[in-house]
Amino acid sequence: MGGVVSAVSSNGVYSFTKPNRESITLLEGLEGLGVEGDVHAGVTVKHRSRVARDPSQPNLRQVHLIHEELFEEVRGAGFEVAAGQLGENVTTRGLDLLSLPVGTLLRLGDEAVVEVTGLRNPCPQIDNFQDGLLKQVVGRNADGSLRLRGGIMSVVVRGGAVRPGDPVKVELPDGPHVPLEIV
Repeated sequence: MGGVVSAVSSNGVYSFTKPNRESITLLEGLEGLGVEGDVHAGVTVKHRSRVARDPSQPNLRQVHLIHEELFEEVRGAGFEVAAGQLGENVTTRGLDLLSLPVGTLLRLGDEAVVEVTGLRNPCPQIDNFQDGLLKQVVGRNADGSLRLRGGIMSVVVRGGAVRPGDPVKVELPDGPHVPLEIV
């Protein structure tokens, strides 16, 4: 099971969108750091709302990944979204990120490895980007349960460069698989 990196993005300042890059470098540190030069890199949480609640929380949101297929789905509802515009660092193709269990390892290219920690909780800023888009990313399943499609979050296990065209290899965790929840 695997896919491919279709784009990589980072931003050194707080902004909803992140510009695409030719490559990004993941930094591992003792507890992972994130994307070199990205405002969300660090051992402790960097998202403003989470910092306001408790700045000492571990940063389980170091690297944000989104499946490119989401952009095609929302295009069908009249929205134009491109890689990096929802704040993700890594855009993938051919991989059902949302179905992966907690603890899955994703090998990005030749060196970098991230561990999946959970789902991204899409925020109202998505509607500031394009009015009505939040309803496309957050919805309900047939059974009434919440459906979050804004990508997944991860921490860096092994650093390295990641580029568009790099393969993404999936290593599922041993034991019972724990479904993703919001982190």
